[in-house]
Amino acid sequence: MGSAMDRATPPVTRFAPSPNGRLHLGHALSAIVAHDLARAGGGRFLLRIEDIDGPRSRPELADEFRRDLEWLGLEWEEVPAQSTRLASYAAAAEGLKARGLLYPCTCTRSEIEAAGARPGLEGLIYPGTCKHRAPDPARPAAWRLDAERALTETGPLLWEDDLAGPQAVDLSGLGDVVLVRKDLPASYHLAVTLDDAADGVTLVTRGADLFAASHVHRTLQALLGLPVPRWHHHPLLLDETGEKLAKRRGSPALAERREAGEDGGMLAEQLRMQLLSLGT
Repeated sequence: MGSAMDRATPPVTRFAPSPNGRLHLGHALSAIVAHDLARAGGGRFLLRIEDIDGPRSRPELADEFRRDLEWLGLEWEEVPAQSTRLASYAAAAEGLKARGLLYPCTCTRSEIEAAGARPGLEGLIYPGTCKHRAPDPARPAAWRLDAERALTETGPLLWEDDLAGPQAVDLSGLGDVVLVRKDLPASYHLAVTLDDAADGVTLVTRGADLFAASHVHRTLQALLGLPVPRWHHHPLLLDETGEKLAKRRGSPALAERREAGEDGGMLAEQLRMQLLSLGT
């Protein structure tokens, strides 16, 4: 379980969108990367709907996502959505709690900012306010990974990115990340790590903005005894201001282009050419 998947093994990749907004070109690029790497290696490309974002999740968007992927000319196998996997998240979290690897945190974002938290790779690094104090039972609590204790248990860890090469796990730029949110049964870190293992994903493809998250996921794989995949963090598509495309900034939706009669296959080829121009 400790070594990365053999490159000779046909890869299993996945595209895992959240139905909290429509897909845009950045999503299309990620789906195409995962699809093409699986096909080139004679492997499998999976679709997984990550639908545990509370009231922001809109079930009707999952059908739109499928139409978008079909329009792009992609073929996939669909695996169970995250909402069917809540028991696995709870079991993993309880196991980590029992080993003293998680601690409850009642801090709000404003309290973390007021505590003088320093910037990290994924926002502010939690200053550990709740780490050594009894939680207030009247306040909702998230559960954070005790990074120092986790790495003491695992020892040094490595992971491999197809483009960036071998990486040593380093959580110093991330701190004690949240694994169980106050409002949701699992954070992205815990859910995606468990899901990828359950689905047999051997090559995790995603945008370069999630590179740092892989340090957390490799740590969780070691703590939970999960298989270790390879990673492939591809370059991001940027808008005219140099910002990455994002739902919250209203990046044009694929569905709008599809409904306007644009050729999805041609768009996919244009995105592949952009990837080549970026050297991947």
